[in-house]
Amino acid sequence: MVAILLSIFGQRGVDALACLLAMVLTGLLTSLFRSRLPQDHGRAFAVDGALSKGKARGAGLIFVLCVVLVSLAFVPFHLEYIIYMVLLVASMLSGYLDDAADTAWGEYKKGLIDFAIAAVAGVTYLNFNGCGVRFLGWYFLLPYPVYLLLIVILIWASINVVNCTDGVDGLSASLALVSMGTFALLYTEQLGVYVTGAAVFMGALLAYLWGNAKPSSVLMGDAGSRAMGFFLAVLALKSGHPFAYLLAAAVFIVDGSAGIIKISLKRFLHISVLKNTLTPLHDHVRKRLGWSDEQVVLRWLILQCAASALLAALAALA
Repeated sequence: MVAILLSIFGQRGVDALACLLAMVLTGLLTSLFRSRLPQDHGRAFAVDGALSKGKARGAGLIFVLCVVLVSLAFVPFHLEYIIYMVLLVASMLSGYLDDAADTAWGEYKKGLIDFAIAAVAGVTYLNFNGCGVRFLGWYFLLPYPVYLLLIVILIWASINVVNCTDGVDGLSASLALVSMGTFALLYTEQLGVYVTGAAVFMGALLAYLWGNAKPSSVLMGDAGSRAMGFFLAVLALKSGHPFAYLLAAAVFIVDGSAGIIKISLKRFLHISVLKNTLTPLHDHVRKRLGWSDEQVVLRWLILQCAASALLAALAALA
């Protein structure tokens, strides 16, 4: 079936069809099963967190399963890709079970799950791709243990910064669209079939955003944000330019890591930083600077587009 579509539409046409199918399927299943999703309890410490109380939460369960089903239908069978899809579902399920729990999971429990997922993904990547790394115009080999450690850090950090950025209607999914699109456009040749996977994920996110636009009726929850973070890290690795993540996901890193750094330094080293700054940063600009939700989403998108444009310029120079 895919071979026939390729002969008619070409690879980019097939990617577009896969994107549309994921969009339609996600929209349809979300409308059918939204009432069966767990309800949000509100977030006591987030700005306007009480407004989310009672909304359907955990929609990541729906759009991640749609991503897996559609991408496996359009992507040629390859064991490495299958493993990543299994890990994508695992990262989603860890978030969904937390979304559905009456009592939120502890940070250490989620951190250990993230570490296990990152470690398996790292071993898988190195087994199929080796230890070569590209940085701008340079290519070099890293020792296996060093690269494995860096991959684990990348995936763990990506899962968590994306998760922390999810707190404003339309924000994290919109940023993910730009970040995934950046990798797909700049590293099309290097990513190969993973461009199809990115197109599928973007189609699913577009359908999700239909219900998540302010005022939202559905929330992705940890099920969606953690899976998005995992997939973005995989795209960075498969592009062969893992350091490109620093710009392709710059807003996720800045917005989401502030809280992680603040809490980690306070808890483990008893060092207080960013005392007068609310975290994540999208809460700070809403509370302290008076930005509306719409201003946060649009301005964060502008900043991410600027970071992606800078990455494109650097890639062209290399």
